[in-house]
Amino acid sequence: MQRLMTRRRFLHAGAALGGLTLGGCASMPVMNYSPPIYNPVRQSFGLMYGPRPEEQFPLPAIDPKDLPPQFRRRQVNYVSNEKPGSVVVDTRDFYLYLVEPGDRAMRYGVGLGRQGFEWAGRARIAWKRAWPTWTPPDEMIAREPHLEKWSVRNGGMEPGLDNPLGARALYIFQGNEDTLYRLHGTNQPESIGKAVSSGCVRLVNQDVIDLYDRVRADAPILVI
Repeated sequence: MQRLMTRRRFLHAGAALGGLTLGGCASMPVMNYSPPIYNPVRQSFGLMYGPRPEEQFPLPAIDPKDLPPQFRRRQVNYVSNEKPGSVVVDTRDFYLYLVEPGDRAMRYGVGLGRQGFEWAGRARIAWKRAWPTWTPPDEMIAREPHLEKWSVRNGGMEPGLDNPLGARALYIFQGNEDTLYRLHGTNQPESIGKAVSSGCVRLVNQDVIDLYDRVRADAPILVI
């Protein structure tokens, strides 16, 4: 059967998915999707993006000037043919949508990859992991040999604030094949809304934690 998605399929010139790549993963229990009750009163920036001292690696607050208002997490009207619980990544506008019932969605701003690392199509979120290890693939190491110290052979980079996968990672598979692409956190909020890196879809750490808690393992994902 023809592959719907490849690691280097061009969606259109100049659009790309991003985040520093990529790592191994471990099986996580399936979680049912439970959409939140819609509240038209938005949470304050401080509540959404304040410090997270309870995390394994405490997260600092995000400075409002580093995350433009249009890329901050919010519920929006969203008409879609995708089922509730599905994830849709809109590479043109740098948004990720978690589809909810009633023509609504939770919308997150994302950062994407430079041209030449794009992909598009349908897949599934096979696994989820909190504070993952990062293991750059051999393709990336070939381009950047200094990353060899974090290869699978060397055990990868330990979790932490400087780990490129951030506080959470969601692992994207097509069938049973790992695409090597991830939805993951970043401690660089200024990169949201930009195409600055290779391969994955990055969200600020506070947003990827929120997404991680809402989305179920094995949820469908569509990249458009």
